[in-house]
Amino acid sequence: MRLFLVWVLLCVAAHAETVLVLPFFNHSKTANLDWLGESIAESVHDALVSEGLLALDREDRLEAYRRLNMRPGAELTHASIIKIGQSLDATKVVYGEFELLAPESGKEQTKGTLRINGRIVDLKDMRQGPPFGELGALEDLASIEARVDWQALAQLIPKSVPPEQEYVKRQPPVRLDAVESYIRGLLATMPEQRYKLFTQSARLDEHYSQPCFQLGKIAWEQKDYKNAATWLARVAKTDSHYLEAQFFLGLSQYQQGMYPAAERDFQTVAASVPLNEVFNNLGAAQSRRGDTAGAIASFRKALEGDSGDPDYHFNLAYELWRAGEFDQAVESFRAALARNGADNEATSMLGLALKRQGPRANDPKSEGRERLKRNYDEAAYRQLQAELKK
Repeated sequence: MRLFLVWVLLCVAAHAETVLVLPFFNHSKTANLDWLGESIAESVHDALVSEGLLALDREDRLEAYRRLNMRPGAELTHASIIKIGQSLDATKVVYGEFELLAPESGKEQTKGTLRINGRIVDLKDMRQGPPFGELGALEDLASIEARVDWQALAQLIPKSVPPEQEYVKRQPPVRLDAVESYIRGLLATMPEQRYKLFTQSARLDEHYSQPCFQLGKIAWEQKDYKNAATWLARVAKTDSHYLEAQFFLGLSQYQQGMYPAAERDFQTVAASVPLNEVFNNLGAAQSRRGDTAGAIASFRKALEGDSGDPDYHFNLAYELWRAGEFDQAVESFRAALARNGADNEATSMLGLALKRQGPRANDPKSEGRERLKRNYDEAAYRQLQAELKK
């Protein structure tokens, strides 16, 4: 069944509804406020993803800017908006502008009034939707963005969008300075500056989830698994990166030998996003925990989704070998070698299985040989979901 779903994904992926959110253009008098346009775009993007829509990542958008020789942050013409959307195979583009107005007389204590205007263009029929927008004190940026997010959702998924009051109420309030530090961290080009700004953002508002995810990924890439786990565990369930955070949290726990915790993390992800790599890593955690039957079942699920991956064959073969199922292990080791003939470890393990020699206690060559997957492609699964719902 899962193999069939993968086949369906390949057939329909090109037809899925995909939304591109551009940074809102700065119509204020100072370029130092460009971060607000990025913040509005990030907020809309996260809202779309959280409601199950396919929204292109910021990295995809930046790559398109590079390919088309467009300067990030520059105001685009309508033709350029369409061009960048088409270059990314988006079906709809969300864009707009913002302006920071001077405080009204008698309200000098505020930082100013933020006015946001947005539009959505449908690239399939070249039709532009009605304008939407919000007006409010800059200090209330999070709540203003939440209302803008809802209006975008109301146009994109009018039949399933929750009531506005309910939607806005469940969006956590965030300090303005924390949001600014986070967005400036996204915009920073130097790793040290990004880390400093994300850390500052997380300290300014301890309940703000987004910088925790970024800091967790930074720590993971640096193989600082303890700190990675600490940050990733703080990512809220309402965050659009929550499942990805759980995936890398599981990997971080695994690397620290915390296998029951890793198993729970991977199970959380598998329940919502049954990706092959998730089942593979779940099987590895179950194997380390001594749950042979569970590990074999998980490795089989990974293999059902992608029978061409030699690591999935190896992991299943390894677990069968550890369980004394030598004939089945031989078959799976041979399948791994058929897909990667240069796998010396699989060759060695195949020899042991053929001799019906099981694992020896305290033998480093036969213990802990499971292979992990570090890629995570939730977007592909969401793409399939979106097509099946049409």
